[in-house]
Amino acid sequence: MDYKIVLDSCGELTYKMKESGIYHTAVLSMLVDGDTILDDESFDRKDFLKRVAVSPECPKSSCPSPDAYMELYGGAEKRVYVVTLSAELSGSYNSAQLGKELWKEENEDGDKQIYVFNSRSASVGESLIALKIQECEEKGYSFEEVIEHVEAYIEEQHTYFVLENLETLRKNGRLSNLKAFVASALKIKPVMGSTPEGTITQLDQARGINKALVKMVDYVAKGAADSKNKVLGITHCNCPARAEIVKEAILKRIPVKDVVLLDTAGVSTMYANDGGIIVVI
Repeated sequence: MDYKIVLDSCGELTYKMKESGIYHTAVLSMLVDGDTILDDESFDRKDFLKRVAVSPECPKSSCPSPDAYMELYGGAEKRVYVVTLSAELSGSYNSAQLGKELWKEENEDGDKQIYVFNSRSASVGESLIALKIQECEEKGYSFEEVIEHVEAYIEEQHTYFVLENLETLRKNGRLSNLKAFVASALKIKPVMGSTPEGTITQLDQARGINKALVKMVDYVAKGAADSKNKVLGITHCNCPARAEIVKEAILKRIPVKDVVLLDTAGVSTMYANDGGIIVVI
């Protein structure tokens, strides 16, 4: 293979992606009550959610080191594409860029081409970007053409999510204790989305998870330009039946090229929390 795709571990991989040999993962880690939990194949979602639920502190994540990225850039592949969490949410993008500079310093005579994409998203948003890179490579595009097409794809991509559990927002200070109490008492669920810069904003809210999901589907349908040529990505945290309902509701509204349905990985689980749904198109 002449190329490889490196994702930080917030981006989930399908079984087919794992088996292809194209994809490599830069592992993030999470800290819960002083314990470090790696976001790799050993990640236990059930245990992690239990730990987070009883902890008074908000879990924290740490991005892969520049050295970890630099090591992943090695190998015989001539082209390396990297997809990271939004630079506005994590230091992963900067770490990947620094790793690229370090690799170049140690391999001045090398002709390897490396490019780091700021997903401006997370979770399955990263996964879809990686699949777009693979699609462009398989079409025979040059390195520069792949970058151009994928950056254009990122510009058009939209991320949405609904949270069942507001504890993470309360613990990290994004929601005051009073607001969290009121929201919980009234069963208010926020509908969240990404900004063009890659930050998170509240789009709407509703009383009850089902009404919030309906509102999210409305935002997805209204914001999906040229959906028939796009892949719909859905990631869920411990709620497969809910994810299937959301998928069917979206497909009734808009046509799509394909659907990718995944379980949240470690860092995605930290963001979405138990019962959360993330949709990207």
